[in-house]
Amino acid sequence: VQLVESGGGSVQSGGSLRLSCAASGFTFSFYGMSWYRQAPGREREWVARIDSDGGSTNYADSVKDRFTIARDNYKNTVYLQMNSLKPEDTAVYFCYAPRRSLWGAGTQVTVSS
Repeated sequence: VQLVESGGGSVQSGGSLRLSCAASGFTFSFYGMSWYRQAPGREREWVARIDSDGGSTNYADSVKDRFTIARDNYKNTVYLQMNSLKPEDTAVYFCYAPRRSLWGAGTQVTVSS
């Protein structure tokens, strides 16, 4: 049972990245999923969530209208499309399955000005 994030990297301000989180070992389509992030010296913060069939999404105010969460239940994968990136988006990004209390190991996103 695991979540594995990928797609992080270094981009300039205004750029885009798409994060992926591949799930295995459980029935992915039964579970809502979330993305969190943690910047150096700061607490982990919630970024976005999506329900089990993708019909409902919610976003933190800090990323609303810039980030989009989506999922493909055939590929057991949840995505985070990040556009108009800002230096303050620099963090390690984690996916999380709340009902399973399951975290991925995270992927680093660095945005330079």
